[in-house]
Amino acid sequence: MKQFQMEYTSDELLLKELDKIALWEKNTMTSGVCFQIFAETMDHERIHRVCNAIKKTIPSAGYIGASTNGNIILGAKSESDIVVVCSVFEYPTSKFEVLQYELNNENYEAVTADLIKKVDERPWVKAVEMLVTIRGMSMTGFCQELSKMRKDVLFYGGGAFNSDINSDESYVFSSEGDINAHSAVFVLMGGNDLHVATNYITGWKPLGRELFVTRADGNLLNEIDGKPAYYTYQKYLRIGNDEHFFRNTLEFPLFYYYNGINILRAPTACLPDGTLKMTADINEHVKARLAYGDPETILQEVKKRRNDLASFKPEAIRIYSCAARRTYWGDTEISNETMPFNSVAPTSGFFTSGEFMRTGRFVNQHNVTLVVAALREGEPSDVEAIDFSFLSDESAGKFSLINRLANFIEISTAELEEANARLEVMAVTDELTQIYNRREIQHRMKAALDEEDASVALVMLDVDFFKKVNDTYGHKVGDRVLKGLSAMLRDELDRVRCNAVVGRWGGEEFMVLLSNCAPGYEKEVAERIRQSFEKLTFEGCPNQTISLGTAQAQPGESADALCTRVDHALYAAKSSGRNCVRSSEEGE
Repeated sequence: MKQFQMEYTSDELLLKELDKIALWEKNTMTSGVCFQIFAETMDHERIHRVCNAIKKTIPSAGYIGASTNGNIILGAKSESDIVVVCSVFEYPTSKFEVLQYELNNENYEAVTADLIKKVDERPWVKAVEMLVTIRGMSMTGFCQELSKMRKDVLFYGGGAFNSDINSDESYVFSSEGDINAHSAVFVLMGGNDLHVATNYITGWKPLGRELFVTRADGNLLNEIDGKPAYYTYQKYLRIGNDEHFFRNTLEFPLFYYYNGINILRAPTACLPDGTLKMTADINEHVKARLAYGDPETILQEVKKRRNDLASFKPEAIRIYSCAARRTYWGDTEISNETMPFNSVAPTSGFFTSGEFMRTGRFVNQHNVTLVVAALREGEPSDVEAIDFSFLSDESAGKFSLINRLANFIEISTAELEEANARLEVMAVTDELTQIYNRREIQHRMKAALDEEDASVALVMLDVDFFKKVNDTYGHKVGDRVLKGLSAMLRDELDRVRCNAVVGRWGGEEFMVLLSNCAPGYEKEVAERIRQSFEKLTFEGCPNQTISLGTAQAQPGESADALCTRVDHALYAAKSSGRNCVRSSEEGE
């Protein structure tokens, strides 16, 4: 694969460069020529001049393009508002095909169905590149439909944007269609000798405790933890709802787990009611955390991904980087995170309104993220990547202040969450037997009875002559009996054919709660428990026995009434000579 990159400054210079490519193609074995045109301008006439020049000079070439928030050429942010990148496929087996579709909220299913059909009909396809207009359209359903694409096909791309980050106006175009403000263009590529690798970089790290998204609608985040979403940024970060809101929140997007990976979503504006307008859809009822961006942390991840790609030995690298990252770094420093890739292979791309990449089965829309696609024809070459000196290498072994503080907060938060989790377990667990305590088993009993059409039954049991065990063999032996009984109960209940939990009711009494079981099944469970305990041996005392009572809940019966009936059934078992099972129904 051969790549040519040029900045469009005049028609004359463009035609001169295109003539060179045409001459090179004529004198070299090639299988296709594909152009990418990235334009930080809304001047359609200039775009048409570029497209017409390509058609005139290399009629067989395909091309795709988009409006952008800035362009990347040879790994750095371009000073030109139009960049033209030409990829020449050299292997006879390599193929590509350009497609363009009108796209909106009403037809995205039809668009993806046709795209997937075309991919299925072309077994040579290994990857699909996409440029798309996304403003004013929810991309969630679109990505879900794209995820149905053949599993072996990689997918990546970016959302068209505008030089004005606050403008919704954007467009895409291709050799298969004209400039369009509501469209998607795709390049299908593949063949036996074409190899593609993709990856993504955030560099933002989670910070602090988990937050719960209690209300959201598309890209509108209404509530976090039951309060207006803006309150989180105001309370924890002291970010005001002013002209600096977007720039300040950009350093602290929301970080949450979705489709098996971590996704970032950044607020772009705050509405009067405290609702946050996000860069893309965010799911309701998910757990999220604030994330922080630190240049050193970001560059460490860039370094890792750059080194990973170096081993792939690509011949061209394409970058789709969120415009928010350009805002975060600023134009003088944004190349710090893109230039390292150009030391591996010629790197080009643009700053997007959203980034897309397939991870596993799912196509995801990213934000505040840098998506990288690496392409190579044939086997890896022996040429090593050019050494690159990272800015972060200058302070190797040192952490920035924000990194240290974030590390402290992250570890402290984890320790606190772990301590709270232990306290939650202790609050519902009997200390001696490590099964539920009476309060928790009562709580679960009431919850089970509140379920509509629930089938609930209780098994209550008591160790026979337990006072004699304590008096004769000592309380340590008595504790051993109770712990052995608890362990046996857990084992037996793991094998029952319904939902089952057990708790210590008090002293030597235990309660088993069964739900969603067939009528009468509680008697079978109780008898198995009785027989299993009878066989248990204990150090320091002979085998022991238990008595058991059972009761099936009646329609509308309260927890107290059910407990009274099962208690009477247990009393009947003890009155019948112990070491037996009695049902409350037997006495009715």
